[in-house]
Amino acid sequence: MASVLTSVDDPVMEVQDLVTHYGAVQILRGVNMTVSPGEIMAIMGRSGSGKSTLLSYLLGLHRPTSGCVRLLGLDIARASAAELHELRKNIGVAFQGGAMFSSMTVGENIRLPLREHTKLDEKTMQIMTRMKLELVNLGGFEHLMPSQLSGGMLKRAALARAIIMDPKLLFFDEPSAGLDPVVAAELDELILRLRDALQMTIVVVTHELSSACKIADRIMILEKGCVLMTGTVDEVRNSENERIQAMLHRRPGTKEIDPDDYLQRLTRD
Repeated sequence: MASVLTSVDDPVMEVQDLVTHYGAVQILRGVNMTVSPGEIMAIMGRSGSGKSTLLSYLLGLHRPTSGCVRLLGLDIARASAAELHELRKNIGVAFQGGAMFSSMTVGENIRLPLREHTKLDEKTMQIMTRMKLELVNLGGFEHLMPSQLSGGMLKRAALARAIIMDPKLLFFDEPSAGLDPVVAAELDELILRLRDALQMTIVVVTHELSSACKIADRIMILEKGCVLMTGTVDEVRNSENERIQAMLHRRPGTKEIDPDDYLQRLTRD
């Protein structure tokens, strides 16, 4: 990579004044955030707040309208394809639905990054795959197909694939979505163990307050594409902001409708 971290104290991720659009519609409105080495940062917000959009820009899937996203010291908006390719070897992503290839076994899915990005021999890749499966409590399941796994097992298998190359930075999209409370709690514990064992920095996008409060060092709350607040769990819980308290206590938001504006929207060409 052209630019890398020069100190263990350098931020693993920096977002400065990030502005994005979908067509003419502005989605993110000057987002700023910093994530330190070894930190777990949770990104929260109501549906439609911009969480998934922010994640896609953090992964470098789109170019922002303006602003800067720096991962491991590299400005990904200005990086070359070769630089992004090298960067992504140090980043893991666990997608919400698992995103496992249905025609491949669990072991083959997990080995795929090693096969694509390294020149390791087959036996070494097998051993590394089994090590990561053991780490996520899926030892002995490498020969099963993804369709044979439960929802919680799929999440753990996706996590094993995301960490197979020992990334410095891990992104986890909605880890608890669709899981029962016991399995969700087990996954939270697993995330904390992995952070401590592998010395990773983790960014979690979630709408699950209990999960965020358990695993996060800090929480960033988005609303309508803006950062409403960033703070520790206690700081967020004790915030006097009515919108944050409404989200924490699951109170429905109320929206007053302006009759003239409503009529204009209905009759606009």
